[in-house]
Amino acid sequence: MLSREDFVFTIGYDGPAAVIDSQMRKKYKALSTKELAERGLFRAAYSSAVYSKNPEELSVVAEAYKRLTGSAVEISSMGRLFGVFPAAEVSRFIML
Repeated sequence: MLSREDFVFTIGYDGPAAVIDSQMRKKYKALSTKELAERGLFRAAYSSAVYSKNPEELSVVAEAYKRLTGSAVEISSMGRLFGVFPAAEVSRFIML
């Protein structure tokens, strides 16, 4: 199973391998969902909220997105907007 930091900074999958942005992970791994969203790192913030399974965190991301971009987004469509979905089975990692 992917750790929170690995899931948040996964940029895609190559079969059963998660492709992780190691530079972003190193720089931002300690930030909370709210802190990621406030910095405009919406994909990472949304991934963090999905990983936490906390509906309140999803709302935080949606509110920050609206505040910073001026565009409202429905929570139900954020996965498609950011290209993030719950992790499938991952058996290895590729760090870029």
